[in-house]
Amino acid sequence: MDPSRDGSHQDAEGTGRWAPGQAGYRRLLFGLFLAGVATFAQLYSPQGLLPLVAADLQVTSHEAALLVSAATAGLALSVIPWAFASDRWGRRRAIAVSMVSACVFAVAGGLATSFPLLLALRFAEGLAHGGVAALAVALIVEEVESFAVTLAAGTYIAGTTLGGLSGRLIAAPIGEAAGWHAGMLTVTGVGVLCVLGFLLVTPQARHFVRRPTPLSGVVSAAVENLRSPVLCAVYLQGALLMGGFVALYNYVGFAVTAEPLSWPLSVVALLFLAYLAGTWTSPWAGSLALRFGRYRVLAGASLVMAAGALLTIVQSPFTLIPGLLLFTGAFFAAHSVASSWAGLAARGGRAQSTSLYNLGYYGGSSLFGWLAGVVFEAAGWAATVLGIVGLVLCAIAVAALVLRRAAHAD
Repeated sequence: MDPSRDGSHQDAEGTGRWAPGQAGYRRLLFGLFLAGVATFAQLYSPQGLLPLVAADLQVTSHEAALLVSAATAGLALSVIPWAFASDRWGRRRAIAVSMVSACVFAVAGGLATSFPLLLALRFAEGLAHGGVAALAVALIVEEVESFAVTLAAGTYIAGTTLGGLSGRLIAAPIGEAAGWHAGMLTVTGVGVLCVLGFLLVTPQARHFVRRPTPLSGVVSAAVENLRSPVLCAVYLQGALLMGGFVALYNYVGFAVTAEPLSWPLSVVALLFLAYLAGTWTSPWAGSLALRFGRYRVLAGASLVMAAGALLTIVQSPFTLIPGLLLFTGAFFAAHSVASSWAGLAARGGRAQSTSLYNLGYYGGSSLFGWLAGVVFEAAGWAATVLGIVGLVLCAIAVAALVLRRAAHAD
């Protein structure tokens, strides 16, 4: 159905972009919600299975964690090429191609029997997932009224939290019962259903203008964005906060399956229910940013994230679970604000700016998600958590030095 005929109307300014309350707005957000679920369920499904993979394929904990880092590294490397492709195909079409191709690689990875092959397929899957990560917020910025962008981005990110949760929550108990192959393939089945839903409900873009930008133009747009201290600070937020977030979730399973807790993997999977905190805080952060400003919400959420991480040092359910809830909810609140900021403050093209944010975001995930494993094996869980807190404090310092001034100037 043509979205311009679905009964919605233009806003008071006559821009024709979707606004809250319109049918096209709801369809767009639901479609991107499904895209977030599909992408992040598959991207992170091995995370709950890492102890099983390490035992089955006889690799160390930080080598097993490369299954997450390889996928996020592929995603980080692909976000700018996906932005380049979307200038020709359109954001919606590029997202659809991304989702379909990622499912193909995910099936192949779920059937792999050797660690090197699995690692290569995970990297290829990450390359495919880059289309959703790079373009979802850019599509929102392009199609939604500017006053509602942060709120809409929060709804999309809520979908990513449910995706991350479902991928881990489904994969771990099935993996424990039937092997890690079955766990990963089951999650891929969920991803396929979400792809079909995205294709059915998402309205066609109304404000995309095909711009076959030459590669030199893409590079020029990226350089223009990188000349902005504000945007560089926003990109660093993604790298540092996401690096700490993935590091904690990569190794908490190893920490609690060992002495003194010795939890079974099916119980460890329940820790990922903390993602529900992020499903709630992501859109809430968008509402708070409208009232109090982006910088205050970003800095406040980062402080809560650091406090939550510190609570997990004590390996007791009475501190670990509340700590994970605070840490996870605060991270997704901060990410919701920072990702929308990258699009709104763009100087050299919105798709290129959101792609650079995602390059930092997933680059940080790959690097710090792996390095934390080296610390974990050498010095234990407490040292790993302190390193994660250090990353968050660095992000807060960057925000205070650069983004506070920018927020006052807005």
